[in-house]
Amino acid sequence: MWIDRLHEPVLRRLADAFPAVIVTGARQTGKTSLVRRTFPDHTYVSLDLQLLAEQAEEAPASFLQAHPPPVVIDEVQYAPRLFRHLKIAIDRDRGPGQFILTGSQQFGLMRNVSDSLAGRSAIMTLPGLSVSEISASGWRPDMDGVTKLLTRGSFPELWANPNVPARDFLHAYVATYLERDLRQTRNVGSLRDFERFLRICATRAGQLLNRSELARDIGVSHTTVGHWLSALQAGEQIVLLEPWFANTGQRMVKSPKLYFADTGLLCFLLGLNEDAFGASPLTGHVWENLLMNELRISLARDRRDWQLWFYRDQRNREADFLIEGPRGRIRLADAKWHETARANSFRPLQRIADAIKASPDIDRVDLALIGRMDRNAPLRDAETGLDGSATGGFEHRQHRHAVSAWHIADWLSEGR
Repeated sequence: MWIDRLHEPVLRRLADAFPAVIVTGARQTGKTSLVRRTFPDHTYVSLDLQLLAEQAEEAPASFLQAHPPPVVIDEVQYAPRLFRHLKIAIDRDRGPGQFILTGSQQFGLMRNVSDSLAGRSAIMTLPGLSVSEISASGWRPDMDGVTKLLTRGSFPELWANPNVPARDFLHAYVATYLERDLRQTRNVGSLRDFERFLRICATRAGQLLNRSELARDIGVSHTTVGHWLSALQAGEQIVLLEPWFANTGQRMVKSPKLYFADTGLLCFLLGLNEDAFGASPLTGHVWENLLMNELRISLARDRRDWQLWFYRDQRNREADFLIEGPRGRIRLADAKWHETARANSFRPLQRIADAIKASPDIDRVDLALIGRMDRNAPLRDAETGLDGSATGGFEHRQHRHAVSAWHIADWLSEGR
């Protein structure tokens, strides 16, 4: 079964504007399937085959003569010498959409793109399936469905073919990542230590990243942990969400929060299946992880002028998500697994709003609780129990919403 991807129009738009488009992302997110379906008239060649990869690397000019544009070249990172010849071919003819390139390993891939194809190519990162894409396969957000969503994750194969056992798929995924991708991108002395590092990272999902603590628990150096985290980021396995400060110069000196790009992989590493999920104390962290991915995917695809952060200050006031838009617009949101929008649910977020709205650069701060309700709903002061006592007209410009996790994109699109 084919699941329509919301990134397909984005890919078409980029191919209409640039000679080359690079589609990157983690393995098994559907890059090859998407580009072949989007460009059926392009010749297709995969460098996953060692013979073709050697031809592209050792005789790139002859390879391009044998596979002229328009062409899809899959797993292009296996032939780094090909990029220089792609540049020459594009400079001869800068017509749009000639080369569609895919790659899963970003270390060498992005370096080669910046060295040879800068100004000649666009880059699109393809994530796993969003909730709305999964819904198109027949999934429904009842309690069993939500547990299945979180533990099965977002890899397209697991939803296109429901007979594939998620645990077996994810076990093979981790083994392939460790044995193939990781060894080709980083010098890892002990794969057993790295797999233990991966599982320990899973227990820290949704929490502040403490590199020294990770190094101590695994018995490796702080530098090694840094290299391993970079490998996970480059492979699109984890996401580090940075904290927001009114002074942007302070952001890089504070600890980010650690998340996994796929909740199914996260649950697999935690040993959680559908039967054990509800009783786990980590349920809330997995739920927050899902919402973080939904927010970042929707923003990257539809609202690139907005940025995603989290908020924590010296008084330990915290918002799970802070979404910063143009013209001083801020949205604060908390993930809620059990709690719905009761009378005092917004008070913690309101205290943060009161703290940051004094900045002259902030025009408006809206509040949201993101939970498992069926639909999005704006809430009046009487419904939230807020007294509306703020001065300066700020409250009159503030909106509060109970946001459905299944309709995050709709909420983000409001007020365009």
